[in-house]
Amino acid sequence: MSANVEHGPSSETEINPTLSSDIHYWSKQFGVDGEVLHEAIRVHGQHVAKVKAALEAKHSVTSPQHDKAGA
Repeated sequence: MSANVEHGPSSETEINPTLSSDIHYWSKQFGVDGEVLHEAIRVHGQHVAKVKAALEAKHSVTSPQHDKAGA
């Protein structure tokens, strides 16, 4: 396998903090760095929805659909 191949997460519902590929994928999805993601996982657990909600509240992570709804 090539190192340049983009991989998805190991799970769509949970983030595995011991997998660098998960940290890379989810930090890119949420627009935060790995350290911020690790801290959110430590505080809120590994469930994607909980981590996303925490990051949205703390870092104003928004999705394009959210922006359109306010227009």
